[in-house]
Amino acid sequence: MKLRRSSFCVCLGFLVLFLSAPSMAKFVVEKNSLTVTSPDNIKGTHDSAIGNFGIPQYGGSMAGNVVYPKDNKKGCKEFDESGISFKSKPGALPTIVLLDRGNCFFALKVWNAQKAGASAVLVADDIEEKLITMDTPEEDGSSAKYIENITIPSALIEKSFGGKLKDAISNGDMVNVNLDWREAVPHPDDRVEYELWTNSNDECGVKCDMLMEFVKDFKGAAQILEKGGYSQFTPHYITWYCPQAFTLSKQCKSQCINHGRYCAPDPEQDFSTGYDGKDVVIENLRQLCVFKVANETKKPWVWWDYVTDFQIRCPMKEKKYNKKCADAVIESLGLDLKKIERCMGDPNSDSENPVLKEEQDAQVVGKGSRGDVTILPTLVVNNRQYRGKLEKGAVMKAICAGFEETTEPAICLSSDVETNECLENNGGCWQDKSANITACKDTFRGRVCECPLVDGVQFKGDGYTTCAASGPGRCKINNGGCWHEARNGHAYSACLDDGGVKCKCPAGFKGDGVKNCEDIDECREKKGCQCPECSCKNTWGSYECTCSGDLLYIRDHDTCISKTARQEGRSAWTAFWVILVGLVMAAAGAYLLYKYRIRSYMDSEIRAIMAQYMPLDSQSEVVNHANDERA
Repeated sequence: MKLRRSSFCVCLGFLVLFLSAPSMAKFVVEKNSLTVTSPDNIKGTHDSAIGNFGIPQYGGSMAGNVVYPKDNKKGCKEFDESGISFKSKPGALPTIVLLDRGNCFFALKVWNAQKAGASAVLVADDIEEKLITMDTPEEDGSSAKYIENITIPSALIEKSFGGKLKDAISNGDMVNVNLDWREAVPHPDDRVEYELWTNSNDECGVKCDMLMEFVKDFKGAAQILEKGGYSQFTPHYITWYCPQAFTLSKQCKSQCINHGRYCAPDPEQDFSTGYDGKDVVIENLRQLCVFKVANETKKPWVWWDYVTDFQIRCPMKEKKYNKKCADAVIESLGLDLKKIERCMGDPNSDSENPVLKEEQDAQVVGKGSRGDVTILPTLVVNNRQYRGKLEKGAVMKAICAGFEETTEPAICLSSDVETNECLENNGGCWQDKSANITACKDTFRGRVCECPLVDGVQFKGDGYTTCAASGPGRCKINNGGCWHEARNGHAYSACLDDGGVKCKCPAGFKGDGVKNCEDIDECREKKGCQCPECSCKNTWGSYECTCSGDLLYIRDHDTCISKTARQEGRSAWTAFWVILVGLVMAAAGAYLLYKYRIRSYMDSEIRAIMAQYMPLDSQSEVVNHANDERA
């Protein structure tokens, strides 16, 4: 007889969870800011608890008009049945629907409002209590479909605050609020740290399917972030321990390793067939060790390759969820199989496993404001638990919201994640259209106006109305914003590349140096050609002088000389150079003769000295200058 999960198994499961859970578990409600902007009598900022479904606008905000329906106030029925529509008219603020808690699932209320055109949903609590997280129901076939399709954000508000909103609406006031998720994720620096609490079990229903699909879709983006050094990712796996009194029971033996220390629920919820919970624990351990070994080789992103490949190649449905298939995946990725096996240790030993023990500690003890991890899957970004649909685009928004402004990688600025505000009217920032330079810088949270750095040249200004190039090299960028013009093969510029930011018209021009520089008539202003024989003609940026008759103009001296004098001067210079060259050649000849005479004299002296000690047979007489009488 096939034993399905009976009431005994359910009770035992709850007993294990109850006994193995910490007595003081900490669950943190992730919040976003809600500000009432009108009417004046209820203006103020309040907390709201982010719903754990739909797509919260992490890093952004939404201003809208609050509507409280007259019928179907709890939203448990479709609004179309009552002829109610929440679609905003063109040019109007988005509609934020206020609903009451009770009678049906939170997710169903939001789904019905979304179908009627709502942009967001606020659910007012029906009792005075601290805010809680609106979670999804245990998914079955009917709920899974609408939960997967919820795309609008939602939040729970306190009963008293909900009452104030309802009173203002009933009085005919226009209630406008601003939902702000910009501080929902801390963004201290240029690197985001995030972790995913997951499971290798692929037979746990809709949530497992959703998790597997997310891992496959998010793999590419995760690896880009990791390889670029923009993020630090860590995978985690939830395990429980079996109470001491039940460690020898059939249930604990089939669901646990290391003598009941590390357990997972039976995948099929059937202890007699299929895979056991301990098979899941062992594969979870293997995936942790894959990450550890890959991280040691400075390639932590290989974990994503292993997990996705294992899902495809080793599914439980095909009876391939085993060591043999896992080893084949590991070897195909070039990982050290022996290191991974040493990391895993012996699952049958009656001792602690360091890797799984660390996981249990991280799971139970909330880090800072994070809270304990009690459900799967759980995503934590910069130590804050993510709330919303586990979908690539939504998760990317949460991760990108964790970067310090202006440090986001390019993947965060893609059209799938955010809207480039610089594309419309240049974001209201300064720009130089002729040089294609702008002060508008797109960021995940919006745009900032900052004077840019172009080719090593820093622009300075307020970024909104002015930006001017400064420092060395500034004239290379659009001529430093100064006047410049070229005519007839001559070019002039008012830019001075001296490290300043001023523009000054060059010699021969006058003007502001920025928009214009006008040619000066040097002839009229008597700045050139002042000699009596000179005739002045103004040119663009300069002037030309001519002399009467056979005279030639000398610009450096502003004078005219005759052509004959110039020719005589040339002849004199020619004679000078001829004489100079002759003298140099004579001196060189005399020097060579002197060297020859000296060399001959030295040779004879050396031969005479040698003859005194070694007479040469072939030499009958040697002249000895040493014995010459000197006067």
